Amino acid sequence: MEKQRCGWCLGNDLYMAYHDNEWGVPIKEDKTLFEFLILETFQAGLSWLTILKKRENFRKAFDNFDYQKIALYDQRKIDSLLQDAGIIRNKLKIHATVSNAQAFIMIQKEFGAFSTYIWDFVSHRPIVNCFEDYKTMPANTELSDRISIDLKKRGFKFVGSTVVYAHMQATGMVNDHEISCFRYHEV
Repeated sequence: MEKQRCGWCLGNDLYMAYHDNEWGVPIKEDKTLFEFLILETFQAGLSWLTILKKRENFRKAFDNFDYQKIALYDQRKIDSLLQDAGIIRNKLKIHATVSNAQAFIMIQKEFGAFSTYIWDFVSHRPIVNCFEDYKTMPANTELSDRISIDLKKRGFKFVGSTVVYAHMQATGMVNDHEISCFRYHEV
C-alpha cells in the first residue's frame, strides 16, 4: 500500500526522500539549523527542488556549512564561490552567507546556542497545524514576521518572513504536513 504524502512532494524522488526523511523533523543542532538557514536564503526566488539538487555542491563549496569557517571568508574565497557553477552564484546571497555566519555566532554567544534563540519563539515545542491541503498553507505568519524582524536587527540578510517560515517548516518548528500524510503524526 502506497504511503499518503503531502501533495507538494509528489512526482519527484528527491522531493519525496526529503519529505519522508527531513522536512518537518524538529532540529535542535546548530550546524544543521545553519545549513537550512543558508539553503533557504539561497532558495529565495527559486524552487526548493533547485536547491536540493545542488545541496551537495553547497556543502562542498561552503565547508560543510561550518559557520566558524564561513564567518572568516575573505574576498578570494568569495570570488571562488562566484565562479562555482555547482551552486547559485548570486553575489548578494554569497556575501549574505558570510555576514549571516557572523551574526549566527553572535547569537550563539548571547544565548549559548542558536537553537536556544530560535526555538524560544515557539516555546521550544513545534506548532502543530492542521492543513488538509498544502495549497492552503500560508507563505508566512505573524510569528515568521516577528522572527524575520529580529534576525534582521541582529544583522542577518535574506531572511524575509517567507524565508523564515520555510525555515520553520523545514526544521520542525511548525508541523505543516498535511493531516492525511503519514509523517504528520510521526514528527
